[in-house]
Amino acid sequence: MRASRTAPIAALAALALALVASPARADDPASVLTTGAAGTDGATVAVGDVLNASVAAGTTADFANAAGGSTGVKCAVSAFTATVTDNPAAPGVASESTTAHTFSSCTANITGVTRVNSVTVNNRPFGTTVDSATGAVTVTGTDTAPIQTTLSLGTILGSVTCVYQATNGSISGSTSNADSSITFTDQPFSKTSGSVLGPSAGFFTATYAPVQDTSVDDSPSVFVN
Repeated sequence: MRASRTAPIAALAALALALVASPARADDPASVLTTGAAGTDGATVAVGDVLNASVAAGTTADFANAAGGSTGVKCAVSAFTATVTDNPAAPGVASESTTAHTFSSCTANITGVTRVNSVTVNNRPFGTTVDSATGAVTVTGTDTAPIQTTLSLGTILGSVTCVYQATNGSISGSTSNADSSITFTDQPFSKTSGSVLGPSAGFFTATYAPVQDTSVDDSPSVFVN
């Protein structure tokens, strides 16, 4: 009695079909955000992962009273935390929720200001997007929860508080894979309340690097594809 060869032939046909229908992982597009390396050499950043970055070594996070100006508040320590909420295939737009943005070790060279008591970012979290086509990062508030920063300043007349909000409702930065950085340059803030001793406006400039995925062992750097 001859053994049936139908089953092996059917299995081989199914395997061939599967190989055609499911190309190798290397052929799949990279996600907008990867860790370890750019493109398909990197690992996809998972939804829910937490990203962190501090101001780049040797730089400060600045609130100048004029675009490109040197007068204002400078903070030697600053950091942000964001949670990834969507990370599609590139080209595309990844989404994050910025849950924390902190500043400390701040000084001021404003006439009448003797010290910086605190710099506080209000109304978090903020919606944040990363566009792989342009490398742009956009942080956006809402009408009821705008991007807002409160400065508490010591002055010759005592402590005063000044409140500033993002002039356009959002701030934008640019990413670089060279150092896994995000740079904000002269992002405008308008003064909404506070003492005349505080600047009438603020322009935010800072570079954060490297951006790291702290949900992964060894906190690898994050790349934009």
